[in-house]
Amino acid sequence: MSATTFEIKKREEVRIVRLRSDDGTNRLTRACVLSLTAAVVQLAREERPIVFAGNGRFFSAGAEVQEISALNGRTAYEFSKMGQALMGAIDCFPAPVYATVSGYCMGGGLDLALACHHRIASPHAVFGHRGAALGLITGWGGTQRLPRLVGKGRALEMFVAAEKIMAPQALRIGLVDAIADDPVTEAVRRLGR
Repeated sequence: MSATTFEIKKREEVRIVRLRSDDGTNRLTRACVLSLTAAVVQLAREERPIVFAGNGRFFSAGAEVQEISALNGRTAYEFSKMGQALMGAIDCFPAPVYATVSGYCMGGGLDLALACHHRIASPHAVFGHRGAALGLITGWGGTQRLPRLVGKGRALEMFVAAEKIMAPQALRIGLVDAIADDPVTEAVRRLGR
């Protein structure tokens, strides 16, 4: 498990997986996605709840745009499968998985949050899939998971118009389960019930 892309800490019976990067945007690089997938598979053996977190400004800015721009047809397919493997491992995790979102949750970061079983946002959290502004669409399962949560029409607005959603609106449309000043503490509290 690479300490440069995330760290795992124990808090009571919960495993906190905190995304990290030198620039603070917590981008989901290939190395990060592969390491996260291996960590989630390993944590599944413990069957303890997971809470994903970022920092105060970014949950995750999503996939690394420089890596995406270098893809061709074959490598894009592999990149998509790699991200889907992570999201599938989270989605099928044998214990509850929470995304605790503070700051920006964009692109592949939103895909990661959508794969989690529950989402808690800070009051200043911002959600979006800005890929359409770059001529991209997610290949990590977000196009399937988002409509299930918020409805097809609302999901299309977010994907096609590259619309950003603030935390209060995210709560109203069902994208998040709750808003809390300290989303990680709230998730741990809920898991301790």
